[in-house]
Amino acid sequence: MESITSLADIVRVHGTARPDHPALILNDVTMTWSELLTASARVADALGSAGVAAQDRVAFLDKNGCEHFEVFFGAAMLNAVTVDVNWRLAAPEVEYIVNDSEAKVLVVGPDFVGILDAIAANLTSVTTIVVIGGHDGYLSYEEWRDAASPVDPGVVSAWEDVAFQLYSSGTTGRPKGVMLANRNFFGLLPIAKEIWELTPDSVNLVAMPLFHIAGGGWATAGMYQGCTSVILRDLDPARLVGLMQEYQITNALLVPVALQFMLMVPGIDQAEFPSLRVMVYGASPISEEVLVGSMKVFKCKFWQAYGLTETTGSVVNLAPEDHDPAGPLRHRLRSCGLPGPGVEIKVVDSDTGEPVEQGAVGEIWVRSEQVMAGYWKMPEETAKVITADGWFKTGDAGYLDADGFLYIHDRVKDMIVSGGENIYPAEVENVLMGHPAIADCAVIGIPDEKWGESPIAIVVRVPDSEVTEAEIIAYSRERLAGFKCPSKVEWADMLPRNPSGKILKKDLREPYWAGRDRRVS
Repeated sequence: MESITSLADIVRVHGTARPDHPALILNDVTMTWSELLTASARVADALGSAGVAAQDRVAFLDKNGCEHFEVFFGAAMLNAVTVDVNWRLAAPEVEYIVNDSEAKVLVVGPDFVGILDAIAANLTSVTTIVVIGGHDGYLSYEEWRDAASPVDPGVVSAWEDVAFQLYSSGTTGRPKGVMLANRNFFGLLPIAKEIWELTPDSVNLVAMPLFHIAGGGWATAGMYQGCTSVILRDLDPARLVGLMQEYQITNALLVPVALQFMLMVPGIDQAEFPSLRVMVYGASPISEEVLVGSMKVFKCKFWQAYGLTETTGSVVNLAPEDHDPAGPLRHRLRSCGLPGPGVEIKVVDSDTGEPVEQGAVGEIWVRSEQVMAGYWKMPEETAKVITADGWFKTGDAGYLDADGFLYIHDRVKDMIVSGGENIYPAEVENVLMGHPAIADCAVIGIPDEKWGESPIAIVVRVPDSEVTEAEIIAYSRERLAGFKCPSKVEWADMLPRNPSGKILKKDLREPYWAGRDRRVS
């Protein structure tokens, strides 16, 4: 793959070298690599005609589909940047991201025209809107693409040029645009073959949302090899089981909750998956029960992956040989593994930055080519998390054992992980504090058997006001993605605070997490 040095080169090389090999399969649609190359080149020409130039942003709002890859590679052919927007977000959140990214073009799927109608008048940088499948009020994506030239514009991307921008929830209430450069992707892509056995003949399952690094990054790792990607648009466990058998999937990445749901599919105990080579899981911790059950059902190699959007995905991996629930090293099932090739890990005192003793809990820092270029238009926030010598502060707390295995213990930040989705309490609290009956509030994560954690709100009412739990939850749902909204509301006369006024989240969480050996689920 020496001729592939940018994301655009993936489709350029494979579209020429293996034109008739299936690149994408979605339901009854199969796109070959040459068809994907042609479609991507047309999108590149259409974007160029819309005024998109090198390093401009192109926003994409839709569920998993072939169009994502056409836009992703089409933008890359111009050295432009795709901004995949989380389609689970509420309209105000989508509006913020599209405007913050300064996107010139917005591509919207048919399921999200309602959101588009709600925000179109407020978009500040978008000059072209196209809707997949067509729409009376907007350009048809298909017509817009097919009217363009199929000739590759041939723009060359540099190693440090940004290629992909994903938004993480904001610790301060403002989502942050994580800028991932070609350099970041190529810290991982060449080694995916040796780690996860992704090869040109792989049939790779793309089931995670493509606005996640676990979706978009995983898909890119397979496509770098020129393999076939089978796309799942909606995460239906029964459909997932059927797809894996029908298309003889060889490689897959799933979050633990998806594995948990698949184990509940009727007849799963009798199902066979002879083609499956590797199952990667990550994005949230997994219970030993779900892991052992999945290993028994799928009978393939299991890899755990730990990473963040800011690290372009996986930087620490637990190898198949460390997945032995009956052996003397079974405690390693609670670990997320060893640093990947080219990755440095250290555990430090978060106040001093000095390494802690082996076995002691501290903040996990990562140094690697995979560490993001920075946060879009937020140099101060970037400087808070990336040191002058290149160490990224993950905000996760953990420890290293004598063999160098990393264990996640807790989070330094207050972030909640629910079903693989990151939720920052500050973002939810900022919305709730807009309610006229709420005087003070705190959002914390509590254990949840299905999702790992779920957010709840602890609310102090304004004196002499009346507000119900249902009203607060409904208020949040109008303004936030559903997964961020509190699952329940509890009432308090006052919230515990330290002398500087900071809410003592640890004290609020304690009753819910008491008796557990780690404070993430």
